[in-house]
Parts: sequence; structure tokens; C-alpha cells
Amino acid sequence: MVATENSIYVSDKAKAKAIKLMEEAGIADDSSYFLRVGVVGGGCSGLSYKLDFDNEIKPMDQVFEDNGIKVVCDLKSFLYLVNTELDFSDGLNGKGFYFSNPNASRSCGCGESFAV
Repeated sequence: MVATENSIYVSDKAKAKAIKLMEEAGIADDSSYFLRVGVVGGGCSGLSYKLDFDNEIKPMDQVFEDNGIKVVCDLKSFLYLVNTELDFSDGLNGKGFYFSNPNASRSCGCGESFAV
């Protein structure tokens, strides 16, 4: 991935899994739903990633679209997530979404928390 602008990016694998999960939740045909990403305090490195489906945009939200997926992030979280890529792994070493964050100075062994 080469960052061309300040955004949040979605890999092909993450896109496919997000679409599948939206279909399973019965919201795939509702264009008001999007992927909400964020950062919350906690985890062994200080900050943890948050990922969910939502259909309500708040006043200070940052809205992006990459690879056909609409991604929304609150402004505070975006400061930590600028130019991050959301990816998905279904390998033997771990299964699930993960964030490739160029802003993280360190992350924990499980990859679910980070520090800047």
C-alpha cells in the first residue's frame, strides 16, 4: 500500500470479509451502513483499535471510501489512524481484522493494542 493522501485504507481481504459480515448481519443492502473504526484507551500498549458497523455519522466524523468500502472515524481517533490500512488474516497464526498502522511506535504481541 502506498499512501496517496491522508486516509484510512481497506485491503481486498478486509473488504471481502466486511461484505460477508454485513451480509450475515442483514445490512449489506442498506447503503446507510458503513465500517466505523476508532481508537480507545486500554490494552497492554495503551491504545486499542475498535471496529464495528454503524449507520449514524456524528458531527466531527471523518468519512473516507477506499476499495468500495465506506469507512468513518471520529476526528480524535483519526489522528492516530491516518494512513492506516485495515487488513484481514485467516491464517493459522491468527484470524481476524488487523490494522497496519504506520503511526504506531510499538504494539503488543497480539496486535490489538499500540502506542504512538
